[in-house]
Amino acid sequence: MDAATFFRALGDATRLRCLALLHAEGELCVCELTYALDLAQPKISRHLGQLRQAEVVEAHRHGAWMHYRVNPDLPDWARAVVDEWARAAVAAAPYADDRRALHGMPDRPENTCCA
Repeated sequence: MDAATFFRALGDATRLRCLALLHAEGELCVCELTYALDLAQPKISRHLGQLRQAEVVEAHRHGAWMHYRVNPDLPDWARAVVDEWARAAVAAAPYADDRRALHGMPDRPENTCCA
């Protein structure tokens, strides 16, 4: 991973919002991110794909749903940037609002979401 690719991947508000939630929550399904950010699933998936291509996040399939997390193999310098930024951003809008929305997500009937 080179610095230009890493910082380019972080150069979008939607990708930063996704990264903040993933950093705070550990692992999330696309449906959870879609709900929390109140954005269309294709838009969320496109941005997650860009983060994945840059190796900032990794994904695995669980049934029909993709689950994402911050790449545990980030280089130390990149992990330090993400950790420090996330600590500073956690209480600021829109990141705090996104977490509140996620935690207010209603229970989903079985098979309609990743739950």
